[in-house]
Amino acid sequence: MVDEVRLLRLLRGVSDDIAVLDAEAYADDVRRSDPLWMRGIKYTFVTAIEACVDVAQHICSAEGWGPPEDNGHAIQLLGARQVLAADLAASMRRAVGFRNVLVHEYVDVSDDIVVARLGDRTDLIQFVRQATAYVTSEQ
Repeated sequence: MVDEVRLLRLLRGVSDDIAVLDAEAYADDVRRSDPLWMRGIKYTFVTAIEACVDVAQHICSAEGWGPPEDNGHAIQLLGARQVLAADLAASMRRAVGFRNVLVHEYVDVSDDIVVARLGDRTDLIQFVRQATAYVTSEQ
């Protein structure tokens, strides 16, 4: 059974991270020149995407749709089961890859790529909306 309280708490955390990213999306050059600014943006992306993965893994487990092969597959399963729109699931699966690169530093991530992601937080916003709709309609 899906733990609505747990999932809504996780989704609230994603919303809080989105609010931080929203506030920083229009930071001036002085703020952006602070070496901690980019580190904070990267960390906020990591925590937001990790919470989305936690939501996906929990739903897959609770609904008996797994076990997923990996975190990206958990997101993909939400698309296959119409929890998320298929295009959103594909975008969020790529976001999981982005998170992996940020955390594990497989390659050096250009700050320009991070700033470009900061300019479009639509996928995270839609994830919260669609996952919340699923969680609250299940009861």
